[in-house]
Amino acid sequence: MSEPLIELRNVTKIYHQGSIEVRALDGVSLSVDEGEFAVLAGPSGSGKTTLLNLIGALDVPSSGSVALQGRDLSKLRGKELADVRLHQIGFVFQSYNLVPVLTAYENAEYVLLLEGVPKTLRYERVTEILEAVGLAGLENRRPSELSGGQQQRVAVARAIASQPAIVLADEPTANLDSKTGNELIELMRDLNEKRGVTFVFSSHDQKVIEQAKRLIRMEDGRIVDDGTETADAA
Repeated sequence: MSEPLIELRNVTKIYHQGSIEVRALDGVSLSVDEGEFAVLAGPSGSGKTTLLNLIGALDVPSSGSVALQGRDLSKLRGKELADVRLHQIGFVFQSYNLVPVLTAYENAEYVLLLEGVPKTLRYERVTEILEAVGLAGLENRRPSELSGGQQQRVAVARAIASQPAIVLADEPTANLDSKTGNELIELMRDLNEKRGVTFVFSSHDQKVIEQAKRLIRMEDGRIVDDGTETADAA
């Protein structure tokens, strides 16, 4: 049996707000295999974003371990975590997080520049990916000249351009109307099925949740259903 792409073991995350202790995650264990299309679902405060931040090496657990491709992220700090984020993880945020002064092409190219990918290869990869996400012909437009849905497609293109091990998306449809949000999720599913891109994202949008191949339900910092039976049945 192959090793999980992501594995969390008894992870707890505690924040302190003055004298108040907030247990954002409470003994979470979860594994995600390569090629999955998984959705974290639950109300606000259930721990979805905290869990994504730990998987994405944006934060470290208070206890327990988080491993990516067998490497324990819990033991990494500083530059080591930054390298993991740069080379192995793609991010899609609900607020898009595009650089306003850069074009769609330049935003999608940005991570490849940081990685030092040669110019010719950058051009080939970014051009092909922008076409794949439906943005051919819009390469030279800046974010202010794009619709919300188009901006989020640029964000998806940027996330997958470096061919990361996993793409994480925190409420990626939250700022989109329902039609555009559905189109974005269909795009992500298409990338998952045709390119094998592994996605884990959070959502409380029922229409989005219904498109999950694996639904992981969270409440009060715990996983109440990890979706493995549903995934096996599918």
